[in-house]
Amino acid sequence: METTYPFINGESVTVTETYDNIDPATGASLGAVARSGEKEVDQAVEAAQQAQPGWNRTRPEDRARILTGIANLIERDAEALARVESEDTGKPLNQARTDAAVCARYFRFYGHAIDSYYGHTIPLADDQLVYTRKEPFGVVGSVIAWNYPMQLLARAVAPAVATGNATIIKPADETPRTAVMIARLALEAGLPAGVFNVVPGTGVEAGAALTAHPGVQHLGFVGSTQVGSAIARAAAERVVPTVLELGGKSAHIVFPDADLDLAATFATKAILQNAGQTCSAGSRLLVHRAVHDELLAKVADNFGKVSIGPGLSDPDLGPLISTKQQSRVRAMVGGVSRGTIVVGGDAPSGGDLDAGAYFSPTLIDDVDPASEIAREEVFGPVLVATTFDSEDEAIALANSTDYALLGALWTRDLSRAHRLASQVQAGQVYVNTYGAGGGVELPFGGFMKSGYGREKGVEALDAYTQTKTVIVKL
Repeated sequence: METTYPFINGESVTVTETYDNIDPATGASLGAVARSGEKEVDQAVEAAQQAQPGWNRTRPEDRARILTGIANLIERDAEALARVESEDTGKPLNQARTDAAVCARYFRFYGHAIDSYYGHTIPLADDQLVYTRKEPFGVVGSVIAWNYPMQLLARAVAPAVATGNATIIKPADETPRTAVMIARLALEAGLPAGVFNVVPGTGVEAGAALTAHPGVQHLGFVGSTQVGSAIARAAAERVVPTVLELGGKSAHIVFPDADLDLAATFATKAILQNAGQTCSAGSRLLVHRAVHDELLAKVADNFGKVSIGPGLSDPDLGPLISTKQQSRVRAMVGGVSRGTIVVGGDAPSGGDLDAGAYFSPTLIDDVDPASEIAREEVFGPVLVATTFDSEDEAIALANSTDYALLGALWTRDLSRAHRLASQVQAGQVYVNTYGAGGGVELPFGGFMKSGYGREKGVEALDAYTQTKTVIVKL
């Protein structure tokens, strides 16, 4: 078992203090992780500052070639990356393989997009030339979550370096290894040393040092609303822009004319993917009274067929990220005062499952819409159901939490779908499907306590650049 060290300026940096990286499927150590701190963050910022001006002068076509080269190398090493990701997170191997493929897609997408990312000319007067330039911030830092380490890294790094920034990644405490692996691949693809640096460690040490560093000119964060607020405060003190993707409590709204088999299939996938540890998980099921019993029976039947086990055995459902998270999910489910547990409700037992941080697929019916479990993010395979009788009631229920990341409408009535899509408070609204964040091309982010700013799609290039307007008197 190797130690995961910082990767700064194209090299591993030895750090004395370490902690254990725990396998959530077994509770055993996967190896040591360096506890980066202020010293290592200083080194990473200095390396990025030295490398960024030269990288910014690189022609877009050369940046495009390097980014697509990174994508090629990720695809070459996809199986090794997926296996490490499955060990670190506990997610099923096939889901980790998908994450590796999407990671490569980010680098390829932004490698292609930067070739056609232009400024504008603005007609003002015959004797004036006015145009805009898209310029990088310089050194950008991102603190990423443990649920989709490869995807979240790529969606931060790829648009940042495509637009001429140098970047520093603080991977999640629990899932640091693929970040360093991908940084090494970027160097192999020709990305100059210092443009992409990784400082593993804990949030209170490496994360705090990165977000407070005066040399970091832009911050991105994916994680809890509580930590996101702290990062936003730290950034505000230095007047540094931030992009925050925080929690979610996304709802499926199912009307009587919906395809119930399809809705049940997507509702199942949307809460069991990555064991429900997804900000955009579909964690609420709002069902019209006329089809409530039929739909819940279909979802319960789906839940009952789920296989559970270690991620590397590629089950339907792997463990949660840690026993700490398992205890949190158990406490939230156990604290329900109104509602009927239809399926699940606790950790599975027997054999190897006793050693891991598992939790059974759980469906709770007739929950109080004002209760904690109906309003707060569980981050586990727990789906809560509530009945409605009218469109107005459905929208009121959908918008009754402080989160507003995703939503889904299930109806064959397209007039209703378009009317209600404008009323659902969410950064993305699906109709008769659900994408848990959707594709690389789709702008992604939330309203209210789900954060601000947009990642993914061409809008991410705007997030990592500043617009300069030049006015020339001819």
